[in-house]
Amino acid sequence: MIKFLDLNRLNRKYLQEFQPALAVLVNEKAFILGDAVENFENQWADYTASGHAATTGSGFDAIYLIFEAYKLLGKLNPGDEVIIPAHTFIASILPVIKAGLRPVLTDPSDEFLLSAKDIEPKITSRTKAILPVHLYGRAVNLEEIQKLASAHDLLVIDDAAQAHGAMFHGQKIGGLTDATAWSFYPTKNLGGLGEGGAVTSHDEQLIETVKILRNYGQIEKYNSRYPGINSRMDSLQASFLTIKLKDLDSLNEKRKKIAAYYHKNINHPGIKKPVFSSDESHVFHQYVISSNHRDELRKYLKDNGIETLIHYPVPPHKQKALAGIIPENFPVSEQISRIILSLPMDPYLSFEELHYLTRILNAF
Repeated sequence: MIKFLDLNRLNRKYLQEFQPALAVLVNEKAFILGDAVENFENQWADYTASGHAATTGSGFDAIYLIFEAYKLLGKLNPGDEVIIPAHTFIASILPVIKAGLRPVLTDPSDEFLLSAKDIEPKITSRTKAILPVHLYGRAVNLEEIQKLASAHDLLVIDDAAQAHGAMFHGQKIGGLTDATAWSFYPTKNLGGLGEGGAVTSHDEQLIETVKILRNYGQIEKYNSRYPGINSRMDSLQASFLTIKLKDLDSLNEKRKKIAAYYHKNINHPGIKKPVFSSDESHVFHQYVISSNHRDELRKYLKDNGIETLIHYPVPPHKQKALAGIIPENFPVSEQISRIILSLPMDPYLSFEELHYLTRILNAF
C-alpha cells in the first residue's frame, strides 16, 4: 500500500533529537507555554517575517482569537460580515460564527482559490473583513485582494493552515496581511505531535491581545481582564515544531519535486491536473486532480494499493452544522466536491512509488 502520508516515516528522524528537549521539559516541569513556546513563537515570527507570533491550541482557535481580539480592539463588531471561500474546510467558517460574525461565502474562480473578482460582488456596507484561504498549499493573489480591501477599508485575515513556507512575490506568507492564522496539525507541512496553531501579524497589539485571550483572558495569574478561553500551546508541541522547522523549506522542495513528477507523468484524457507552479507560491500540501469519474477512480486506485483522500467531499454550506446559517447554493464548490481527488503527497515518496502510482493512474 502506498500511504497517502506516512507520519511514521516523516517523524521518525526527529525522535533522537527530540529526546533531550523532552528531558528538559520533564525536569523543569515546564509543560504549558513557558520558554519553549516563546522560543518557537520567536522563530516562527522570524521565519514568516511577520514581526510577532502568538501560539494557540489549534488552527481553529487561531482564527477565532483573531476575530475576538479585533472585536476587543474596536475593529469589528458582532454581526459584521466576513467573506470566505465556499470551497474550504469547515474549520475556516465555524470560528467566524463562534465569534458572533456572519460568514458570507463565495465560489472560487481561480481553480480552488478566491480572487478579488469573486469577492467584490459580495461586499456590502456590513462587510468588515475578508478571509482568503491558501488552499492545498497555493498562495492566493494577496496583492489584488489587499488592493480591494484597502479600497473598502476591510481587514484581511488569511488562513494559511495549509501553506507553511509558501511565498507571494518573494515574501513568505504570514506577514503580508493584517493577520494570518496557522495550524500545526500533524499532517500539515509543518506538523506537530498533536494539535497546535498560531497567529502572526505586524500588529503587536493584536498579538498581545490574542495572548491574553488564549489564557483565560488573564493579564496576570488569577486576574482576568476579558472572558477568554484556554487555548495554550504545550511545551512539547513547541519543542517538536522548533526542531522540525529547520527542515521545512527542504521538505517543501521535496513536495514540489513530487508535484513536478505528477505534472509531467500523469497523462490521461479523463484526469485534470491542478495548477502547477515551480516558484515559491505553491508548497503542495495537497496535489489535487479532478475527474468526472472520481469515485470509480478512487476505488480503482485503492484496489491497486494506492491510498487517496478527498478534500472535501461535502461542501460546508451543505452540512447540517450550517443549516439555516448559509442558505445559498454554490454550484462551483458543489461541482468541485464531486470531482476532486487528492493523490499521495508524502515528502519521502520514492521514485519507484511515484513511477508505479502514475503508471497505474494512466491505465485507468
